[in-house]
This record gives sequence, structure tokens and C-alpha cells, in this order.
Amino acid sequence: MTAPRPAERLPGAAELRVGVLGCADIARRRMLPAVAGTPGVRVAAVASRDPGKAGAFAARFGCDAVDDYERLLARPDVDAVYIPLPTGLHARWTVRALDAGKHVLVEKPAAGTLAEAREAVGLARERGLALMENFAFLRHGQHAAARRRLHDGEIGELRALQSSFGIPPRPPADIRYRRELGGGALLDVGAYPLRAAVLYLGDDVEVVGAVLRVGPGREVDTAGSVLLATPAGVTAELGFGFEHAYRGHCALWGATGRLVLDQPFTPPPTARPVLRLSGQDHDQRFVLDADDQFGNTAAAFAELARGPAAAREEQYARILRQAALLSAVRDTARVIRPA
Repeated sequence: MTAPRPAERLPGAAELRVGVLGCADIARRRMLPAVAGTPGVRVAAVASRDPGKAGAFAARFGCDAVDDYERLLARPDVDAVYIPLPTGLHARWTVRALDAGKHVLVEKPAAGTLAEAREAVGLARERGLALMENFAFLRHGQHAAARRRLHDGEIGELRALQSSFGIPPRPPADIRYRRELGGGALLDVGAYPLRAAVLYLGDDVEVVGAVLRVGPGREVDTAGSVLLATPAGVTAELGFGFEHAYRGHCALWGATGRLVLDQPFTPPPTARPVLRLSGQDHDQRFVLDADDQFGNTAAAFAELARGPAAAREEQYARILRQAALLSAVRDTARVIRPA
């Protein structure tokens, strides 16, 4: 008799037991506290090739420490896996986790190439497993508020979106600069405004042009700009990089006004984001409710793992669409290497 799939072992409100591959900072600061605080979800084990790191995580989150990724995937008391590994390892360990019968929440981007994304989605669909890419900002209430105002016509017909995400230079040995680990600004910070463009402009947005800059002494892109457009001519102008003062920004420019979010991607759970709405003869400022986008994501993933297989198709489609856009940016981009 074949072993039951995790989805079949998780009816209704059954506890979802989560294993973690890797001890990344995003896991320690944001995602694991959210997972541990979600009703019906428990951190069961964390794996690291550094026993000291695994032990420290296990002590904090009250779970088991494992010194090998494969050993964690073989555990029968793990229903789902969270993968915060370096970008270049996402697809490999996503496929291994799915092959082991585990639902998967993977940090963005889920895959470095469209071919990798297709392999992962195909396996998830075949096994009836949940697969979610962790763009937590999508589940912050400020974006629902902005989309409502856009839908209600408060800035008229949308003409353009402008979005950027940049962070200061990282330490020289940072993994974001390592090509073999999937480093580069496009996959790391550029993925955010690219995903925001799809959120607001729709799935039919396409890459029109792009520039990627490779900083002096680097082997990966450290900054870039992308121009997207819909068939109707609505455009998205995106900027990103590791060579900047910190900035997260998203502006919707319509026929009669403009709507701006200044913390679109990484607001702390206690922050009350500001939405600014301006027109020809008015300028309004709305302080929105605080929201925990990581807590919302953990709850959404648990619901996806417990729910019917048909509910997972939207997440599969989102992963494939994002991978296709990232590939199109790379294929289109003019790469500049300053002397």
C-alpha cells in the first residue's frame, strides 16, 4: 500500500508540522516567529549543516535540531517544509521536498529559471502538494486598500506604475554576490517590484526593455531597471539594486491622480503604513492599519496545505508567471559593466 499524501493526512484543522531547511536570518527574524504563532501550526524540526546553528534555532522555537537536510525530509512527523536557503538552492531542495511528499513554502524566487519552475510545479501538481513562493508583502492589507481605491476610480484609469526596491551595499562576502548561489540584484530585490507590477497591472504585462549593471569586481548584477507594458499600453518602470540608499516605493499614476505607498515591501508588523492620494486640487494622507504580512502568509500556507488540490492551482500559476518574467528580463537586458 502506498503512503498517504500529506494533504490526505491533514483534514480540517489537523496540526501542520513544519520542518525548516537552513538557518537564514529571514527565518529567524520574520518567518519562524510567524509560523510558530499560527494556530494549528508547529515548527517540528530545523536542519542545518552547522549543528550549532540548528541547536540555537531549535532552542528558540522548541523543536528538534537536525544536522542533515535529507534526514529532515525523511521524518514522518514533518508535513511541510519552509526553505529559506540561498536563491540558487531553492529549486533543488523544493524538488527534493516535494519528492519526499512535503508541502513547500519557499523563499522568493522559487526558481532561478523557468525550466526549474516548471519542474517544481509539475511535481507539486502530480503529487497533489501545496507549493507557495514567499512574497509576504502580497498579504499586507495596504495593498488591498490600494487596489480598492484603484478599482473605485479614485485616480482614474491607470496609466503607469513606478516601483523600486534598493538596499545599501552588502559586506564583500555576502551570498548575494555569489553567482553559484544564485546571487544578484534581480533575483533578490528586483523580484519585489516585478511581482508588484503583476499585482497591479495584471498577468498580461510583458518585458519591453531592461538594463542590468554589474558592479566593479562583481560577477553578478548589482543594480537594474526594467520597463514593462500591458497590451493596452499601461507601463511599469522598475528600479532595484544593492548600490543604493534604502528605498521601497510603489506609485500608481492614473488619468486623474496618483496613489503612493512608501513601505510596500517590508513594513514591520507594528508599523502603520501611509497611503498618499493626490489629484489636481487635493492631496490626502491616509494612515492605514498595522498588519503582519508574515503571520498572514503562514496562515495562508497552512490553509493551502489543508485545503483541496484545486485551490493550489493559482499558486502554481503565480510561480510560473514570476519565473517567466525574470527569464524575460535576463533575456532582454543590456548588461553594463562599468570600468
